[in-house]
Amino acid sequence: MRTERKLTRLDRVFARLDREPERPAHIDVPRMSRHRVVLFASTLAFYVAIVWAIVITSWLVRFDWQVMFFRPYQQWPEIHAFLDYYVVLGQRGPTAVMIAAWLGWRSWRQHTLRPLLVLGASLLLLNITVGAAKLSMGRLGPHYATNVGSNEMWLGGDIFPSGHTANAVVTWGILAYLASTPRARRWLSAVSAVVSLGVGLTTVYLGTHWLSDVVLGWAAGLLILLALPWCEPLIARAETAIFDLRDAWRNRRRGTAPAPAAPVGAPVALSPLDSPAGDEEPVVREPVAASRPPRAQGGYLAPGPHLARSERTPVTPIGSRRPPQSDRVTRGTASARPLTGG
Repeated sequence: MRTERKLTRLDRVFARLDREPERPAHIDVPRMSRHRVVLFASTLAFYVAIVWAIVITSWLVRFDWQVMFFRPYQQWPEIHAFLDYYVVLGQRGPTAVMIAAWLGWRSWRQHTLRPLLVLGASLLLLNITVGAAKLSMGRLGPHYATNVGSNEMWLGGDIFPSGHTANAVVTWGILAYLASTPRARRWLSAVSAVVSLGVGLTTVYLGTHWLSDVVLGWAAGLLILLALPWCEPLIARAETAIFDLRDAWRNRRRGTAPAPAAPVGAPVALSPLDSPAGDEEPVVREPVAASRPPRAQGGYLAPGPHLARSERTPVTPIGSRRPPQSDRVTRGTASARPLTGG
């Protein structure tokens, strides 16, 4: 009696992974809706307003100096050790590794490269936009400020906007952007907002950023998340190209090339084997169907008409030990030898 092998926990995990051999069709790809466009335009206007307020040395610059002189790290020194570790949630290296590991699992589970490609596109946009803004405005941080009341612009600094804050918004916001259900998207949006808010205020507490740096970092990260639907067609084309390269590499590794498909259903002219060539008309074989017709439900149907038992021709079974007998006749027909009485 054959007994089935008991499945272990690891076997059940891999069985669950193999349940979906292709990309699920229910993956929700965000669209650039009118509401999103309005929100993107509003955030961009807010971004420009913050930059302009710093350039003209408005009340926002004076408020930055007041917060810096307050020195929050001296007011609450007991939480300094915890916030030194908490601010790592905004560093690009550690957070990118953690999020890439999770999204890599999702890519393997869903048989699609979209989560990893979305993460790569968002980080690329983050480095280009935030990096360009940092270098072009060159604002010095609070620890390097020399002129009280100055905006410290174009002095070779690289802290405006806050990279930690923008990275926290983008990296953790990607989880909400790629969520598969509206409920998960709401919860992950709240989590990413809390984390990015805490990371930004932590940099102000440690004295590494002005408060306006953090506000601009929030706006910069939100702009990238809102602009991601415009990148979705390019991400889809990149995924298709990567899968095509993978298939071509597999064929090259196996040493096989995709053979051209032969035409199905073309008539082939054959000459009969039992007659000289040219004596009869060539036999034309009927086109062969591309696929076998489906079997009827309820049982197997014979391909031809039913014959009476007396009309059937005896056939020697394949592998039979009995040699064929030439003098044997079909049952129910007249014998070739005359019957004699007697």
